[in-house]
Amino acid sequence: MRTVRNLAFTFATVTLFAACGNTQKPAEESHEGHNHGAEKREEPKTAIGRVSLKDDKLNAVYPHYLKLSTALIAADVAEAKVAAQAIELGVKELGNGAALQALTAKISNAADIEVQRTAFAALSADFIERVKASGVNAGEIYVEYCPMAMNDKGASWLSNEKDIKNPYYGESMLTCGEVKETIK
Repeated sequence: MRTVRNLAFTFATVTLFAACGNTQKPAEESHEGHNHGAEKREEPKTAIGRVSLKDDKLNAVYPHYLKLSTALIAADVAEAKVAAQAIELGVKELGNGAALQALTAKISNAADIEVQRTAFAALSADFIERVKASGVNAGEIYVEYCPMAMNDKGASWLSNEKDIKNPYYGESMLTCGEVKETIK
């Protein structure tokens, strides 16, 4: 019961932050040059702040996709569920989002990291097409690929960083893969 309560609290918190659109935390104000009028922002670890998609609805969901990828890298089933639930809420606003909703529901309901990773491969294929169609206002998004994922069939994912952090294998093969494409 406590786990359910914690999951519900985490989900509510993620939803609240998603609704507010607050994906960055303010950094300490710079005292160099005493420029207090311009607010500085600290880049989040997942580099969410560097990228802006042209499609506002997809742009609102994309940070949760990155959080899901990070959870899979860490093999954190519970955090992957929370991120998938946040994506599921956001894709309701996207056109033709039924397939994405089904995939995120599968991730949310899975108790096994491998089931989550398999669904993530299909989710990523859909996201890659949507991001390419949308285009990028700011930053770069990398389409990364692991040839060994999905029983050597290969699978791709999106990242804001060139450095490979493989969500399909996590710690066991963290750097397996390559950048296949850059979306600008």
